[in-house]
Amino acid sequence: MKKLVATFLIGSIFLSTPVFATPTFEGHAEYSEHYQQMQQDLFTGEIEHLERKDIIHMTVSQVLDGSINMEGDEFFAEVTNEVYGDSGVIIPKGTLAHGRISQTGEPGKMGKSAWLELDFDYLVTPDGREIPIEGKMSTKLNPVTETSKIIAQDIGYTLTGGAVGGFIALNWLGLETAIASQGYTIAGGAAVGGAIGLGMALMRKGNEVLIAPGDEIRVKINTTVPLPVYKDTALQQHEISYPGLDINISNIRHEEDPFGELNTITLTVMISNLSDKNFSGLDMALINDYNKTFRPSIFGDTKLMFKHINSGDKMVGNISFSVDNINRSFWLAFFDKRSGKPLAKISIDNAYRKLPERTKKQNLKKHKKTKYVKEPDVLDDI
Repeated sequence: MKKLVATFLIGSIFLSTPVFATPTFEGHAEYSEHYQQMQQDLFTGEIEHLERKDIIHMTVSQVLDGSINMEGDEFFAEVTNEVYGDSGVIIPKGTLAHGRISQTGEPGKMGKSAWLELDFDYLVTPDGREIPIEGKMSTKLNPVTETSKIIAQDIGYTLTGGAVGGFIALNWLGLETAIASQGYTIAGGAAVGGAIGLGMALMRKGNEVLIAPGDEIRVKINTTVPLPVYKDTALQQHEISYPGLDINISNIRHEEDPFGELNTITLTVMISNLSDKNFSGLDMALINDYNKTFRPSIFGDTKLMFKHINSGDKMVGNISFSVDNINRSFWLAFFDKRSGKPLAKISIDNAYRKLPERTKKQNLKKHKKTKYVKEPDVLDDI
């Protein structure tokens, strides 16, 4: 009886309206029209090429630790700077890159550091396109550079050892003995110290490698890839305006804080406040794409920080913000004093795209090559 019921049900399903008939064709037609419309909205119709040896700036989305990760481990990185062709942007900021750890090297003696080599095989753009690429990035130094670095460090060890050795000889044998021997005791002590320093250099082990989110990596492209050029309007970030409050960002500078960290964004802002609200510089903040808020920094330009911007005022000035990752997307927000909510949000990315190329290159030069070094754990020596 159960078999008859089952047979009847299966037969009923197959005798009903065919699943792969007209609806599939209609869906395909709708998809094609939607796809064509998306192409028209996003792209100019021109084709540029991502060339061999082009460099794409990225930051990883997770920690890559040379002492933990293995060859073959997968990860994602995010493009931090828009890639331009002759006619416009071909890879927008925020594009994801899929990568694998292709090779690893352990730290060795004489200060030879560990290293990671990364391979990238495709990109995923914000509009959902998957682009096959061949890209490579390595933390391994050029052999000549690495040798020079090790020699410099080892000379430092030897000289330090010599200085310590001479100091010990002077303290043990006394100044009179050193004078009587015409300084040979100090020279001998320095030689012993130098030998100790050289021994330390030979035994010294290099650092483990670490790439963390926020570290900027530079990925070299090994293939030529044809790509469509984006329209400027397709890359515009959403903004919020408030009636009567006109804000224009005319310059954006990336700067170091007093401790040498490149984590400060300084804006030149022109403000015309014809709204019904009063503001101060402390009512401004940067909000990133993770909705994290950064208030004005006392370590940067503070001209606008303590200014009052009353209704009817117009002014120009600079204001600085210290952020956790200078490569993220940010909005300059003006907050309501009573509710604490942002009344206006102006995209830094939108403003950055309008800056002169000279300013962009100056900012890029300040992005120093990251030292991919894992800080030693103090517990390891216990």
